[in-house]
Amino acid sequence: MASRLAIITGSAGDIGRAIAARLMADHDTIILADLDLEAAKRAAAQLGDQCVPLQLDVTDPDSCATLATATRAMGDLKTLVNNAGASRAVSLQSTSVKDWEFDRALNLDGAYFVFQALADQLIAGKGAVVNIASVNGIGAFGHPAYAASKAGMIHLTKMIAVEYGKFGVRANAVAPGTVRTQAWEDRAAANPKVFEEAAEHYALGRIVLPDDVAEAVGFLASPLAAAITGVCLPVDCGLTAGIPALARTFSQSDDY
Repeated sequence: MASRLAIITGSAGDIGRAIAARLMADHDTIILADLDLEAAKRAAAQLGDQCVPLQLDVTDPDSCATLATATRAMGDLKTLVNNAGASRAVSLQSTSVKDWEFDRALNLDGAYFVFQALADQLIAGKGAVVNIASVNGIGAFGHPAYAASKAGMIHLTKMIAVEYGKFGVRANAVAPGTVRTQAWEDRAAANPKVFEEAAEHYALGRIVLPDDVAEAVGFLASPLAAAITGVCLPVDCGLTAGIPALARTFSQSDDY
C-alpha cells in the first residue's frame, strides 16, 4: 500500500506545526515545506520522524517545481495545505505598490504556483486541497492587500473544486479569525490586554488557537468530508456571524 503523503507550506510557524501534528494521525509522511529551512528542520525534530523538512519559496514557480520533483516518489499525495502567508500593508492609504505585490505574491500567487506544480500528483492520489484563507477575505478587517489576496484564494479554491472534481480532487478553504500565534504573543507583551480587547469582538469570547485551525483542516482533508468541496469554512469563534458589542449597541440590550 502506497504511503499517504501530506504537504504543508509555511509549515514552520505555529499554525503550520499544529496542522502537521493533526495530519500525522492519518498520513504516513508529512512534508514540512518552508522558506526557512532551518525552522522547518526544527519543527520536524519537534514533531517526529514522520515529518520531512524541505525548502520552498511559494512565490517562485521553479522552487515549486523542485518540490514536486522531490515528492513525486514519496507516496500518494492525499493532502495539500497551502498555509504560507503573511501581510505587510495595513491600510490602503499606507500601501505601496511593492507591499501590494508582496502580499499578493505570497498569499495568492503562491497558492496557485504550488497547486499547479502538484496538480498531477493530487489527481493520481485523488487528494484534497485545503487553502488557509482568512476572515479578511470575507469582510473588511484591515490589511487590504492581504485581504484581497485571501479573497482571491477563496475563489481559486472554488475554481479548483469545479475543474478538478472530475478527477476526484476536492478543494476547500479554511478562514481563521485572529489566531493566538507568536506574533500575537509579542503584541501581548506590549499590550497585556490585547487578547481581552480582541475577545470582545468574538461571539465565543475568545480568539482562535492553532489547534482549532488544524482540526478544521484535518476534517476537510479526511473521508468525513468526502462530499464537501468548494466551500470556505470560517474558523473564527463567531466573528463573521456578528459582533456581540455591536449587537449590544444597536439593540440597547445587555442580552448580547
